[in-house]
Amino acid sequence: MDSVSIDQTDLDKLNDKDKAELRQFITNEQQRTRIQSQTHALTDTCWKKCVPGAVKGGALDKNEQGCLANCVDRFLDVNILTMKHLSSMRQG
Repeated sequence: MDSVSIDQTDLDKLNDKDKAELRQFITNEQQRTRIQSQTHALTDTCWKKCVPGAVKGGALDKNEQGCLANCVDRFLDVNILTMKHLSSMRQG
């Protein structure tokens, strides 16, 4: 993705509504980037754990399939628990 430079003078020309929309767009893009990064990390971790060698016959065997499904499920479980814990910490 190419880096885009925005001058402050360009931002000053925007009205408040457009500035808010731009901030929301940037926040959304940052969140999308974090999710993609986590997905790649999850894929890499689970693949290394569950598929020790080459894929034979163009498909995973049943053990590899089960391992990958379990790996993803555990990852999601941990993320949900972490989010709940962080939320409870914020609430006091």
